[in-house]
Amino acid sequence: MTTPGTRPLTTADLVEGWRRVGVREGMALIVHSSLSSLGRVEGGAAAVVAGLREAVGPGGTVAVPAFTSGTVHDPAPGHGGPPGPALAELRAAVPLFHAGLPCDTGAVAEALRALPESLRSTHPQVSVAAVGAHAREVTARRSLGFAVGRESPFGALHDLGGHVLLVGVGHNRNTFLHYAETFAPNRRLKLRRFPMAIQGERVWIEAPDVGDDNDTHFPVVGREFEELAGIREVLVGAAPCRLVPVRELIPFAVRRLTELLAADGPGEA
Repeated sequence: MTTPGTRPLTTADLVEGWRRVGVREGMALIVHSSLSSLGRVEGGAAAVVAGLREAVGPGGTVAVPAFTSGTVHDPAPGHGGPPGPALAELRAAVPLFHAGLPCDTGAVAEALRALPESLRSTHPQVSVAAVGAHAREVTARRSLGFAVGRESPFGALHDLGGHVLLVGVGHNRNTFLHYAETFAPNRRLKLRRFPMAIQGERVWIEAPDVGDDNDTHFPVVGREFEELAGIREVLVGAAPCRLVPVRELIPFAVRRLTELLAADGPGEA
């Protein structure tokens, strides 16, 4: 293991690190990561992606959140009725989603998305990019409403018995906790709004989804599950990393989120 601050991490160092975290050949991973948390990496984000692919081998799959909600969104979501000229111009400048649109979920995610062989799902705000044996299966799913729910790439990763790899980030970045909340009877809600081209016409779509957690419950649920499941934190470079099995996480997270949200009391109608 490389001591942080001595020399840059190589791809071989990273593969050895992922092995210590628990990554094995044939796994399907969704990776939430902070490149800077690792320390110096020879080859940067591309080397991290290469190390992950080597660790899962040809029978494995590596997926990343390739979200674009910071780019493809309504600049005035609270405005009702026809827009004035200034707002109409702002809305017209919002890009339509396409497979080559850069994501806003970090350097590692963008490096994987940009690979020529990478596939990407098609939700305008919450797409997933993937490479490997099950990349097509993962990225084929899309639901405009509840974009991280059962009919999304996250549902496909769940069905594959996938794992969440957290690299230098916490459960506030674990999208599978949003997936779990879609099954909670008292789930929090929000409305997504984004432009799409439908039969050659640019239109704005509104779709329901689970609301943002804002570090309220997800860190608690994630920590409790790690303690229950005996998941240990492993340093790869300078980054604390954890590997979380999805099928075991989801029933626990649905139950705990249901309890925690009930304790919050009724939200706004």
